[in-house]
Amino acid sequence: MTKEQLVKLFDHTCLYAYATEAHMKKLCDEARAYNFAMVAVNSVQVKLCKKFLKDTDVHVGAAIGFPLGQTTIASKVFETVDAIQNGADEIDYVINITELKDGNYDYIREEMRQIVAECRKANVISKVIFENCYLTQEEKEILCKIALEVKPDFIKTSTGFGTGGATLDDVKLMKSIVGDAVKVKAAGGVRDLETCMAMVEAGAERIGTSAAVKITEEFVSRQ
Repeated sequence: MTKEQLVKLFDHTCLYAYATEAHMKKLCDEARAYNFAMVAVNSVQVKLCKKFLKDTDVHVGAAIGFPLGQTTIASKVFETVDAIQNGADEIDYVINITELKDGNYDYIREEMRQIVAECRKANVISKVIFENCYLTQEEKEILCKIALEVKPDFIKTSTGFGTGGATLDDVKLMKSIVGDAVKVKAAGGVRDLETCMAMVEAGAERIGTSAAVKITEEFVSRQ
C-alpha cells in the first residue's frame, strides 16, 4: 500500500460535543494537508467545514442521529436532508438500536431505506452505523442482511462513543455477509498503524479515526 492509498482510507474525525471552530479548522487543515478521504463531524459543523475545505477533494461527512440513534425516522431523514443542503458529501447515521432489540426489523429496514434514498437522490455516500458493542451475533447478521437488501454504500462497526469500538471479528463477520455488495467501515479504537492495517486485511475499506495523522506519520516513518 502506498501513502496515497493509505490516506484515502481515513475519515478524519472530530465529533466531540465541545468541538469549537478552532477544532474544526485544525481538523480541516490536517485533512487538506494529508488529503484524507473525509472529515467526520456533527451535522451542525458541515457548512463550516465545507467552507474550510473549499477547492479540495476532501469530503465532509455528517453524523446523523449521533451517537445514540434514538430519534424517529422522520427526524433522521430531516437531519440527513439538512446536512446535504449544507454541503455534506457523506452521511453516517446510527440505527435505532431499541427497535432492533425489540425485533422490529421492518422499522430498521424502512429507516435504512428512507435515509439511503435521500443520499442516492443527492449523489451522497451513505453509511449505516450498527454500534456492534450493544448487539448480539444474530443482530449483527440480521443488520447485514437488511443492508444487502437496501444497499447503502457502507456498513460501519461503531460510533466510537459506545462501550466498545471496531473489532477484527466484527469486520470479518460483516464482510463475510455483504461481500462486495456493500463496503465495510471500521471505526472506534483504531489508533495505530498495526490496528489500521489489520482492519483493512479483515475487509474494511474505510477507517474512522481521530488518529489519522498519527497513523499516517507512523506509516511514513517505516518507509
